[in-house]
Amino acid sequence: MYLLNQKLIFPDISNADPNGLLAIGGDLSPQRLLLAYQSGIFPWYNSGEIIQWWSPNPRFILYPQHLKISKNTHKLLKNNYFQFTENQCFEQVIQYCSKIKRKGQSGTWITSEMIEVYCLLHKRGIAKSVEVWKDNQLVGGFYGIDLMTIFCGESMFSLASNASKCGFSYFVNKYTKKYKAIDCQIYSSYLAQLGAVEIPREKFKELLDDEAVKNLHFK
Repeated sequence: MYLLNQKLIFPDISNADPNGLLAIGGDLSPQRLLLAYQSGIFPWYNSGEIIQWWSPNPRFILYPQHLKISKNTHKLLKNNYFQFTENQCFEQVIQYCSKIKRKGQSGTWITSEMIEVYCLLHKRGIAKSVEVWKDNQLVGGFYGIDLMTIFCGESMFSLASNASKCGFSYFVNKYTKKYKAIDCQIYSSYLAQLGAVEIPREKFKELLDDEAVKNLHFK
């Protein structure tokens, strides 16, 4: 495990421990956060803890063309049961994600500092959100980092049955030709049902080896 300082650098992801923990420390500047995603790394820690940087092996991703849509979800989408927007209320989406209670977790990793830096990335067009609406009420959504050819999903929330699932399906269907993969980070049965699979970390690193990804900068 590496202890980061103020230098804008990460060790190679092959140095992560068996659980995927690569480094601790550093800061949450927009530049470092973007470099982390470009390198196959993401921050994950609880409020009050030192910053932890992860790159798990295997990596959990979804190839857009392999999205599995259930009959019920397909029906809801066909009947326009929900309405969808993008980047209309990013901060509201991330705030909702930070407050959703999750099984096995006593707190949230989406700290106020994280919210601030992701909002900065959003203003630069790097962090993006999808909103799900029902009767003009925000009932679901998710956000993540857009690396041009890879979308790194961070968190989602749902206040109505099937809202986040429909929002995710809408997004993946719309951008099947844009993204080579949707990064889901670590295994979840919820996303596995939608078609996400585990791949070796090195294979995920190869997906990031793209000029469009490398040339993305925070300005």
